[in-house]
Amino acid sequence: MTPTAALLAFCVAAGILTLTPGLDTALVLRTSAVEGGRRALLAGLGICAGCLVWGVVVALGLGSLLAASQTAYDVLRICGAAYLFYLGIKLLWRTLRRHGGGDVRARAAGLAAPVSGTGAQWFARGCLTNVLNPKVGVFYVTFLPQFIPAGVSVLGFSLLLAGLHALMGVLWFAMLVAATRPLSRWLQHPTVLRSLDGLTGTVFLAFGLKLALERR
Repeated sequence: MTPTAALLAFCVAAGILTLTPGLDTALVLRTSAVEGGRRALLAGLGICAGCLVWGVVVALGLGSLLAASQTAYDVLRICGAAYLFYLGIKLLWRTLRRHGGGDVRARAAGLAAPVSGTGAQWFARGCLTNVLNPKVGVFYVTFLPQFIPAGVSVLGFSLLLAGLHALMGVLWFAMLVAATRPLSRWLQHPTVLRSLDGLTGTVFLAFGLKLALERR
């Protein structure tokens, strides 16, 4: 397989992976609807940065440790599950508060809904959802080597593939954010906000539970 053929094959496979709905998509859509497009893009950039982190780890050969060591995998798995539980419970708590009428009364008084966290915090949230997920690391360990042709620098080509995957993610998240902007007024309705937070929080808890109970 030539480098060009490898790049084309990787772009097809990574493109399908990027478009497949999952935790990342839920995070960006919910952030765009509730916190605004800027924070959603920062969350998306954080997610893509997490992919780059795993790409560097795999390129340096450290990812093999995660794939081979059950202890290392379990430590990262529990940390990732705990983080997803934290995010999910936080969103569900916001749903209960909104259901109690606090946000509705604030809106009736002409006050904007409080923004949860700075842009840097949303970037960190997006990044941590990938960095603390050992499934992403194991996936990169098994996925990237398939597209590295003979005769190229393993480190350089691995970083190139990870960069391409991250770029696809940035473009996809930008499209998701742009798609939600025309609906921003409707998405800011208290009932819709409660539904979005409840649904996203449930998704986070489900992913966290799945990660916590997973066995290799």
